[in-house]
Amino acid sequence: MQNRIVKSVAVAVIATHLAACGTILYPERKGQVSGQIDAGVAALNGIGLLFFLVPGVIAFAVDFNNGTIYLPNSTSVDGEDDGLRIVQAHPNLTPNELQEIIEKEVGASVDLSKAQVESRTAPDQASIQQELTTRTAP
Repeated sequence: MQNRIVKSVAVAVIATHLAACGTILYPERKGQVSGQIDAGVAALNGIGLLFFLVPGVIAFAVDFNNGTIYLPNSTSVDGEDDGLRIVQAHPNLTPNELQEIIEKEVGASVDLSKAQVESRTAPDQASIQQELTTRTAP
């Protein structure tokens, strides 16, 4: 009977700790490489660190590795702006809709009538930067 209670408590503790992990709470943030740290995720990982040292350290390591500890669409910690803006839009944009979105984001009128525009889906923000760097390199 006592062994069963210990196992139940252990399972409850592990399940509670996993629920506090940024990777579980915010899977859409995976792949971020930097940004402002989400205080909520850091606090939850910190609680795990206070009560259960090894799982807390693992939670921080996993969240930093996956990038889920960072707030979405935040600039890097050192204040550098990489020049990228991520804008969510529906998948079937017309050229006119794309032009309107760009004009709204940059605050100036743009003419895309002669632009060669190509749409791609990226798995994460880091791959966008890498793709733009390789395409614009001389």
